[in-house]
Amino acid sequence: MAAESAKEFEALEAQAVTLLDTFRSAGYEQVAPSMLQPADVFLDQIGEQIRSRTYVFTDLAGEELCLRPDLTVPVSRLYLERHPEADATRRYCYNGPAFRFQPLGPNRTHPREFRQAGIECFGEADKESADAEVVMLAVDAVRRAGLKDVRLRFGDIALFYALLDALSLPERWRLKLRHYFWRPAAFHDLLARLARGERPSGDGATAALAQSLAGETPEVAEERIAAYLDEQNLPLSGNRTLGEIAARMLDHAADLAGDPLPEDVAAVIESYLSVSGPPQQASERVAAIAKDAGIDLRGSLEALARRFDRLEKNGIDLERASFATEFGRNLEYYSGLVFQIEAPGMAEAIAGGGRYDGLLAHLGAKRDVPAIGSAIHTERLLAAVRGMS
Repeated sequence: MAAESAKEFEALEAQAVTLLDTFRSAGYEQVAPSMLQPADVFLDQIGEQIRSRTYVFTDLAGEELCLRPDLTVPVSRLYLERHPEADATRRYCYNGPAFRFQPLGPNRTHPREFRQAGIECFGEADKESADAEVVMLAVDAVRRAGLKDVRLRFGDIALFYALLDALSLPERWRLKLRHYFWRPAAFHDLLARLARGERPSGDGATAALAQSLAGETPEVAEERIAAYLDEQNLPLSGNRTLGEIAARMLDHAADLAGDPLPEDVAAVIESYLSVSGPPQQASERVAAIAKDAGIDLRGSLEALARRFDRLEKNGIDLERASFATEFGRNLEYYSGLVFQIEAPGMAEAIAGGGRYDGLLAHLGAKRDVPAIGSAIHTERLLAAVRGMS
């Protein structure tokens, strides 16, 4: 077992050399952000799926920290430390461990501690060029590491947002549907419930408390919830703060009073989210749905087409790629093109990435900053290469 572990370590080290050489040769500066990160930063930005798998603890000084579950946020924080005005174009690469709880138990392709090798591009104004650059560099890196049969899957969060903005629906439900996009089962359940005009259950202690908070400020709601927990002798549990609980209760109260979603609007959204196939055909299907619904998505579709055109001119066989409107990966900071690299015989993606223009503003920048990156799960890459040999 020790010999096998030593061989695995040596193989990952050799693979890392190849990946980092590829990134550095393309002009990316190697960086090494801290493994310990402020917990609130991650828990606010990464989304429900990763949030529940993040290792969080409080140090002896009372500061809440976490072991980084990915490296995009730490590298973004490093960029802002170096460039507080977020006014510089920079390209960084990295290779290092990340940590996530594995609910089904750890194994070789799902370890609790795993390596990510990746790239992040900040401040590049030509977004279409940067998108193509990052996708191509990620593909080039895994190919140089030995993965010859590469399959690409794409999605576009910005296209979905454009659809919601073009449809006639209450702003509350527009924001709610944006928030639920990364949880498909919950999203479709919410969409069906809204189309039927159903509100959340108004029964029970939680609903009663939520209704009593309707119209209150977050500060008052937080005070009243704290008093309620104290009266019921209920402790805070999990990773949620009192403020987050108050925000959820106010949100629930607003849901109880919300207007229904028109059935025809729900039908358009469902039709859109059913689209999947080669990029050209999928784009044509989305355009047809938009035309039938009387909405204009031409700008977003043309931008997507230009990205795919750049990739095709750089050697990507789009007939072997796929585009799915429901595909968004599982990190909620994404805001535009997303992609992942897959390999035959592997159930999980080898690598993935996407555009996240709003993340740096959430981390303290004065405005949104163009940003896109990609991370390679190196243990999976090694397993895929070995499986092909």
